[in-house]
Amino acid sequence: MKPRLLILIVAYFAKDTIQNVVRRIPPKLNEICDTEILILDDGSRDETFAAGVFLQDKNAPLKLTVLHNPVNQGYGGNQKIGYHYAITHNFDFVALLHGDGQYAPEVLPDLIGPLIRGEADAVLGSRMLNPRDALRGGMPLYKFVGNRVLTTLQNWVLSSSLSEFHSGYRVYSVSALADIPYERNSNVFHFDTEIIIQLLTAGKKIKELPIPTYYGDEISRVNGLRYAFDVMKATVQAKCQRLNIFYDRRFDCANTAAGAQYPSKLDFPSSHSRVIELVPEGSRVLDLGSGFGAVGAALKARKRCRVIGCDMVSGSSVQAYDKFVSADLNETLPTFDDEAIDYILALDIVEHLKSPEAFLDSLRSMATKKNAPVIITTANIAFVLMRLSLLFGRFEYGKRGILDLTHARLFTKRTLIRALTAAGFEVKRIEGIVLPLPFIFGNTTLARILLAINGALVRMWPSLFGFQLLVVCEARPTLESLLQSAVVASERKLAAQASARS
Repeated sequence: MKPRLLILIVAYFAKDTIQNVVRRIPPKLNEICDTEILILDDGSRDETFAAGVFLQDKNAPLKLTVLHNPVNQGYGGNQKIGYHYAITHNFDFVALLHGDGQYAPEVLPDLIGPLIRGEADAVLGSRMLNPRDALRGGMPLYKFVGNRVLTTLQNWVLSSSLSEFHSGYRVYSVSALADIPYERNSNVFHFDTEIIIQLLTAGKKIKELPIPTYYGDEISRVNGLRYAFDVMKATVQAKCQRLNIFYDRRFDCANTAAGAQYPSKLDFPSSHSRVIELVPEGSRVLDLGSGFGAVGAALKARKRCRVIGCDMVSGSSVQAYDKFVSADLNETLPTFDDEAIDYILALDIVEHLKSPEAFLDSLRSMATKKNAPVIITTANIAFVLMRLSLLFGRFEYGKRGILDLTHARLFTKRTLIRALTAAGFEVKRIEGIVLPLPFIFGNTTLARILLAINGALVRMWPSLFGFQLLVVCEARPTLESLLQSAVVASERKLAAQASARS
């Protein structure tokens, strides 16, 4: 069975060009795909819709549907409707054409080829693979320069290597479109940039092919300066999303591999590496909220510790643990009565719980019985970047970091100490932890320099420059344990007195 192709022609005030565009579509496309055309008139106040219907009535060589938006949706909004049509009508591919004739329909068979062969999820027709052809085709010099400058900047920011972000001639796999939140994009011209960013973020395969450039007497409706600003704003926002500095649902389309949500931070100064330093060799460790299990596995391998994990599900590295207990820490804390424990870890846990107070109360009871110190880490909401975000009116949750979407409660240094004290813990030490800069800059000299600078600032002012907080605390005796201690001591005294009298 041949794949189904929808040719989406977005049209606005195109009554003089739309018929020629349709007539230039090669009928041989039907030999490759079961091809249909959708003309989507975006609220034009001329005869664009009537011109499309005329073609429909004249038995066009390909099946043709003409729709009219009663309210103008904009260049991006018009595409959204067309892509939704392609998805709901079970097409395999959708090709975008402009109704003004700027892009050559004759090359459509070439553009569809990589999709049919499974070589790409999207094919972009590029005028810049052969840049001189763009100028020969009449592209104004200022547009040529602007295109090159913007594309170069976008490639640099996004670590991509496209020859052009700004061609409006594309063919998409409909399944790829269904995987990205294109509906959340702008309704105006930088929609084209946003959808490329989404495809890159989602790991889709993009292929570029050269197309001829033609500039005639069509009317440009793009404000160049505004377009450039919008393009770079979206590009920087997407980059900031990757770095977990900024969150925008438009760009929340990356596939998260196992362990990538909370990756290991053992190879550079971090809360993970600091815990490894603090726990003595050969200790018996209880890792509450063990998650992926990187810290416990490292304690076993590097410090020869006996490690028990506890979480709702067992992470991939937890298989190295000596024991694992499944439990929802929001509901209950297992007693571990039969286990000897020297240290209790609660790393990046309290901020995820519905009631940290109830958890800390249970943790104190356990720590008292085991006579085990507790190491707790949590995000520091008073970190300098969070304070600056508030200064500029931003407080947005993201996929990872201090404002993780899964965080239920947030702490500063003071509020964390107060919560621990109220739960019956005595704080023995509290430290600020540096920003995990290697996640941003990789294992580079720049990352190491910035880590050193951040480390110096953390030592001076941990509540401001600490990205995370690490606390080592001990449980004060509970009233029950004090009562039992008094009972036991009394019994011993009575026994001693009885022995002395005898």
